[in-house]
Amino acid sequence: MHNSLRARDMAYHFHSQTNPRRHEAEGPLVITAGEGCYVVDEMGNRYLEGMGGLWCASLGFRSERLADVAAGQMRRLATYHTFNHRSNDPTVELVEQIATLSPIPGSKVFLVNSGSEANDTMIKLAWYYNVARGKPGKRKIISRKGAFHGSTVMGAALGGLPHMHESFNMPGLNVIYTEKPHYYRNALPDESEEVYCARLIAALEALIEAEGPETIAAMIAEPIMGAGGVVPPPAGYFPALRQLLTKHDILLLSDEVVSGFGRTGKWFGSEACGFVPDMMSVAKGLSSGYLPIAAAVIGDPIYQAIADEADRIGVFGHGFTYSGHPVTAAVAADVLRIYREMDAPGRAAELGRRLFAALDARIAGHVLVGEVRGTGFLAGIELVADKASRTPFDPALKVGALVEQRCRAHGVMIRNMGDVISLCPPFVMTPEEVDQLVDGIAAALDDAADRLAA
Repeated sequence: MHNSLRARDMAYHFHSQTNPRRHEAEGPLVITAGEGCYVVDEMGNRYLEGMGGLWCASLGFRSERLADVAAGQMRRLATYHTFNHRSNDPTVELVEQIATLSPIPGSKVFLVNSGSEANDTMIKLAWYYNVARGKPGKRKIISRKGAFHGSTVMGAALGGLPHMHESFNMPGLNVIYTEKPHYYRNALPDESEEVYCARLIAALEALIEAEGPETIAAMIAEPIMGAGGVVPPPAGYFPALRQLLTKHDILLLSDEVVSGFGRTGKWFGSEACGFVPDMMSVAKGLSSGYLPIAAAVIGDPIYQAIADEADRIGVFGHGFTYSGHPVTAAVAADVLRIYREMDAPGRAAELGRRLFAALDARIAGHVLVGEVRGTGFLAGIELVADKASRTPFDPALKVGALVEQRCRAHGVMIRNMGDVISLCPPFVMTPEEVDQLVDGIAAALDDAADRLAA
């Protein structure tokens, strides 16, 4: 008989992105309540959440306003679909808001349920678009080593993280990979960002020419790489990338799942990085993570070609039961209203300045820290064995996991991706809570340094 929440979870729950055998032995941290930027576990321990859950909770972990919106919509129209020319009023409101904010001219919005589905949808649309143009041979997709684009078959194939491929016997899906634009880790000694960027773009052009541009449909890229280590691009990278792909008639797809809706200090990461994509995916912050919803945002030339081809066939054969679900759409639409009311990009920029000032003062000089990096209210802290040589730790030491565990002991939540500590705090965090978050990380780093030295 399984009585406790932990025991019941260990007995029945197969977790995402978790070591199942370790989970059988150690069990979960069960979170039972949230308020503002804090979450509370089943034992009553309170944590300042520095990751927004999973890059999501821009508005914190509980909102009476959004609870009322969800309840009100449940009482009016709890479910419906958007197949066969159907719609509902929250969906109309939501797609109009997304299109109005979008940096892509003439945007059309295709609603889905997750970032993985949004990225899958963009790939299918890229293929459909090229068929519509009489170029069905343009099927390959360029992605980047170290990228994360979801956990569906296509999303995982797009990702450049080895553990997302190993042991899954992934099928060949015409995905080719170019280098991760990680200046701190991959630049040559004394190489400037501009020279490093030029080298990356030249290598990509060589890859395109070797594969044949007539075989490549699109390239997908996160403006700021998230799960790959919170990696901002080197100076000039995306404008040069945009120019190169346009030259070779290759679409540029921006994965804005993490960087969208103000996180970078602009409404979208593409704006912060100086480029206009042909399509972009949004999720996570779209509803502050409160309900599952996402979207693919499509430029007008792509839409027009696809619409003509679908008209020739008689139907556009893609969609999901819950695309444009009225309750999720109502909540997401009100989340976007709240972002406008609070000026989410301005708020993220202001809090980001506070965060990076505190990280520079308290964290950057720490013996375990090689680099502090990020954009807006999004930060990464890379841990190293030797600061001068940038030598990484032996992965077997699991230093990032140790720092994450010690952060919880000091009452703060972060996420480690290997030996990179990531931060994606809620926009409702106060300046004092930003300082508290950094204090907790600093204490955890001291604990880890003491343990490693012992």
